[in-house]
Amino acid sequence: MGRLFGTDGARGVAITELTCELAMNIGRAAAMVLTNATHKKPKILIGKDTRVSSDILEAALVSGICSVGADAHILGVVPTPAVAVLVKKYEADAGVMISASHNSVEFNGIKLFSGEGFKLPDEIEEEIESLVLDHPERMTLCSSTDVGRVFNEKNAEWDYIRHIMKTCEGLKGVRVAIDCANGSASSSAEKLFVGLGAECYFINNKPDGTNINDKCGSTNMEALQKCVVENRCHVGLAFDGDADRCLAVDEKGNLVDGDKLLAIFSKYMKGMGTLNHNTCVVTVMTNLGFFKFAKESNIVVATTAVGDRYVLEEMKKGGYNLGGEQSGHIIFLDQSNTGDGQLTGVKLLDILARTRLKMSALADMMTSYPQVLHNITIPPQSKGKWEGISDILMVIETCKMKLGDEGRILVRESGTEPLVRVMLEGKNYGLITEYAIRISDEIRKHLC
Repeated sequence: MGRLFGTDGARGVAITELTCELAMNIGRAAAMVLTNATHKKPKILIGKDTRVSSDILEAALVSGICSVGADAHILGVVPTPAVAVLVKKYEADAGVMISASHNSVEFNGIKLFSGEGFKLPDEIEEEIESLVLDHPERMTLCSSTDVGRVFNEKNAEWDYIRHIMKTCEGLKGVRVAIDCANGSASSSAEKLFVGLGAECYFINNKPDGTNINDKCGSTNMEALQKCVVENRCHVGLAFDGDADRCLAVDEKGNLVDGDKLLAIFSKYMKGMGTLNHNTCVVTVMTNLGFFKFAKESNIVVATTAVGDRYVLEEMKKGGYNLGGEQSGHIIFLDQSNTGDGQLTGVKLLDILARTRLKMSALADMMTSYPQVLHNITIPPQSKGKWEGISDILMVIETCKMKLGDEGRILVRESGTEPLVRVMLEGKNYGLITEYAIRISDEIRKHLC
C-alpha cells in the first residue's frame, strides 16, 4: 500500500492490501498516539459499514487497541459521522470508522477521529504511520490485567439519530425517496426520516455484505431518479456507503449535486442570518456556476484543495459553519465535525417544508457550467508520477492556452483510489470534451 493515509484515511483492497495485521497495528499505533496518557484505560470507539470485510477488520482493530491497554467500544454498523458525534458524547479518547466510503465492496478503509470528533491532521497521521511502518518495535504490548476490554454500545445508532432529530422540528408533508446504497444508512435512515414525519420510499436498504455501492447510492443515481418520478416524490436523497455524502434529485428526476446543495444552504442560511461571516467554503473542483451564484448573492467564497478534511480545516481556521464538495460532502460545523449525509438530507427537507418551494426551483438558483470528468485508472507503480512527465504537462498547458478565459482544467491524482482525475469545465461542451480526451490519452500513454 505504500504510505498509509490518503485524503480520507487508509484504504486498500480488504485483507490482501489492507490486511488484518496492518489493521491491528493501526489500532495499536492509534491507541498510543491519540489517547490521553492520564487515563488508566483509554476509550476508543469503533464503527463500521456493511462490507463483508468490515467484521474481520473490526476484530483486528479491537485486538490491536486492547493489546496496548486501551478499551474498545464497539458501535456496530453506523454512518461515519456517527463516530464523530459519539466520540464526544461518550467522552472517548478517539474513534475509528471501518469503511471505504463510496468505493466498491472489495475495498475497505480505516478512518481515525480525535477525542473532539475531528478527522486527524496530517502531522498526527504521519506519527501513526511512522509507528506502523517504521518503528513497530516502539508499540509496547500489555499483559495480564493491563490489557484492554471490549464493550458493545447497544444504543449507539439511536444516540446518533436523536442528535440529528434535534436539528429539525418535523418533516410532515414531504414525500421523499431515499437510496441508502446498501450501506451504513440502511437502518438509521428509516428510523430518522420516518421518525421526523416524512412520507418515505426506501431503495437499496437491504445490505448483504456484498452489495454496498453496487449500482446504487450517490455514485449511481438512476434508480433513485426513477423512484422519485414514479412515486411523484418532492425530492430524492442518495447516500454513499458510509453515509457521509448526500446528493439529491428534484421532483422531475434531475440531479442536484453538492455544489447546488451548497448554493441552497448558503442562500437560506444567509437569509436566516445564520451563515457565519457570510461565507461558504468550497474546493477547487467546485463548479464555476457556484462562484457566479455567490457573487450575485453577495456570499463570500473560501476555496481549498480537494478533500473534506481541507474544507474543515479552513472552516475551523476562519470560524465558518458551512462548507463542502461537489461530491456531496456537506459540513454543518454547528452540528457536526465531518460531512454527514443524513444531516444534509434532513436540512434540505426542512427547507422544502418551510419554504413550500419545489426542489427544482431551489436548485435553479444556481446554473452549472458544463463539466467533463475522466477517471484514468493507473497501476501502483505509476502513482505520484504524472506531474513529472513533461509530455503530459505540455498537453495540459496547450489545452489551457486554447481554452483561455472560457473555462478551466484541473488534473489531480485521487487521494482515495488509484486514479488520475481529469476535469474540464467551460461554456463549450464539445471543446472541453475534445481537450479532456486529448489529456486523458496522453496520461494513459505514459502511465498505463
